[in-house]
Amino acid sequence: MTIMQMFTSSRRGLLTLAALCALALPAVAQVQKLDRVVAVVDDDVVMASELQQRLNTIAQQIAAQNVQAPPIDVLRRQVLEQLIVERLQLQMGSRAGVTISEEELDQAIARVQQNMGASPEEFQRKLEADGISNNAFRQQIRQELIIRRVEQGSVSRRIQITDQDINNFLRSKEGEFWKSPQYQLGHILIAVNSSAPAEEVAQARAKAESIYEKSNAGEDFRALAISNSAGQNALQGGDLGWRKTVELPTLFADALEGLGVGDTTKPFRSDAGFHLLKIHEQRGATEQVVEQTKVRHILVKTSAIRDDDAAYKLLMDLREKIAAGDLKFEDAAKDNSEDIGTMLQGGDLGWSNPGQFVPEFTQAMNNTPVGELSMPFRSQFGWHLLQVEGRRQQDMTDQYIRNQAANLLRNRRYEEELQNWRQEIRDQAYVEIKLPDLKDSGEPKEGESKAEGEGESQ
Repeated sequence: MTIMQMFTSSRRGLLTLAALCALALPAVAQVQKLDRVVAVVDDDVVMASELQQRLNTIAQQIAAQNVQAPPIDVLRRQVLEQLIVERLQLQMGSRAGVTISEEELDQAIARVQQNMGASPEEFQRKLEADGISNNAFRQQIRQELIIRRVEQGSVSRRIQITDQDINNFLRSKEGEFWKSPQYQLGHILIAVNSSAPAEEVAQARAKAESIYEKSNAGEDFRALAISNSAGQNALQGGDLGWRKTVELPTLFADALEGLGVGDTTKPFRSDAGFHLLKIHEQRGATEQVVEQTKVRHILVKTSAIRDDDAAYKLLMDLREKIAAGDLKFEDAAKDNSEDIGTMLQGGDLGWSNPGQFVPEFTQAMNNTPVGELSMPFRSQFGWHLLQVEGRRQQDMTDQYIRNQAANLLRNRRYEEELQNWRQEIRDQAYVEIKLPDLKDSGEPKEGESKAEGEGESQ
């Protein structure tokens, strides 16, 4: 197994297969031959060599899945759209001043190595075997981290979960089926704007119904997704991973009601277009007992007078003093933490439940042994240092159920808002496609000149 295949074994891996494999295809002569602009994306460009490398990678991935590849022009359009959205996210990160420190990057690489179960030496040999340089590897992970931070920051601000939202959910039919089975789902989206003309909507509906018939007739749903879907996971065969119905948009959960393994939903519509879902597999319900962690933390925020390096150094200095016994964690938190909700309690967060904190905090907490200190790490709120005081197995409580309900509602809305947000930044951007076979023949968008519109692909 190559390093790229290992990275794609987890949906939440730091690196996508496509992005990483692109780095493993030097082909100098080919790059020089193809080196031209294929798309202008606001203030940036996508190069032909980049598009070709990503195409090669996706083709390898499809072949490894034993799925029939779509026509090359279909695949090229999908891949180019993926690159365009990535460019827009990276530009947003640059304008917002999003940076990834060397320490944070080192921690991310260490997590990748840990997930692979490889020593630094073994990991280095694996990179070399796959033709990936250290600099290219670090740069790609840096970009992935920036994209994730931009998404989290932009989308999370759009989501508010109230006590009433939680109460309504717990009283709903979905809430009653809290311990319902999980499904491994495939997804196909036939995109059509909510304000599109009736003829365009009818064409999209007919295409979705045709795909539904093909799926029911036994055609490979993953191959249909790669060839036809406009969803974010189209190039992965439309794979949504394992999901409980409560983790899905309500529209999706309603469509799945009454279906079993192997069934495909009839096409149903949202503002993004027509959707189809397929249940690939099913497994059991949520565990009754959860592991709780008792933790303290210190939060240090960056500012105009304290950058990432200064925040990291401050926490490292505090860590050394606490580890040496010269300073109590509680006192360090009272004097230095900028979390106003916990600083007066010495950073005490009490007993926490799974899913209560942001992913970066949860990962650091889970990786820190009882009685030990974490290394400084960063989340969307700033830089943290934490101390794990204990762990215990605890039966579900009413508060845990409410916390989990809030988390599920937040994740559900996050998925919805993420897709909407991506579509919004794509629609608002100036994108000029330079490849003739990928250009649309339609009129330019409002606010564009005819010259601009002639190169635009929506």
